[in-house]
Amino acid sequence: MGKIFSLLNHKGGVGKTTSTINIGAGLVELGKKTLLVDLDPQANLTLSLGATRPPQTIYEAMRGESELAPVPVKENMDVIVSTLDLSGAEMELINEAGREYILRELFAPIREEYDYIIIDCPPSLGLLTLNALTCSDFVIIPLQTEFLALQGLAKIKQVIQKVKFRLNKELQVGGVIATMYDSRKVLNRDVVETIKKYFGELVFDTMIRDNVALAEAPSQRKDIFEYNRSSAGAEDYLNLCREILQRVEKMESLMMKK
Repeated sequence: MGKIFSLLNHKGGVGKTTSTINIGAGLVELGKKTLLVDLDPQANLTLSLGATRPPQTIYEAMRGESELAPVPVKENMDVIVSTLDLSGAEMELINEAGREYILRELFAPIREEYDYIIIDCPPSLGLLTLNALTCSDFVIIPLQTEFLALQGLAKIKQVIQKVKFRLNKELQVGGVIATMYDSRKVLNRDVVETIKKYFGELVFDTMIRDNVALAEAPSQRKDIFEYNRSSAGAEDYLNLCREILQRVEKMESLMMKK
């Protein structure tokens, strides 16, 4: 059964969509079949990959009008596309019974088809994000190595804890990614130290360096490995994916011993 990750941060501009795309692509490089899910009404993931919009997007699926319709973007990587219409879903589903479990039910028929399903959450802590967390095995938090990115960390942890207690007992924090890192900047180094004090061993050793290729790749509708596999961005995301696989294996081993 495929493992489900949610990439979550209610602050925008922290590299969440970039990380979703390139973790997915990195896992493909390591021989895994992945499904990316664009759960953000801004549809940046969909646009960045140049995915063709089918008649049924994540919006129609969550409204109960269709099943999920994965769109192939390259070998062993599919995407569930988003649309601006999704911005109205929270209001439209407010009176729906079991509304926090809609996404979990949608994944059930296709979960066996993938090794990993990675959800790009919207920059909010509303119903869409709750749906993502309710169906996930792990949540990964990308954090930009800037001062303002540290604000609201307590709120993120609180939401995750509440979901774990009330909706999804299996949910675990899979890790924290330091993004847009420049080792020459004292502020970046200080922020990383603060993140490590707050999250401890959950912080991945691999930090995503500030790299122009990562910013350029979406304009070409490519992931970093297709765009420039010799770049620092490709190197960092491949190392991060290796770390993720090791951590998942370790966490599963610990869970089996309990």
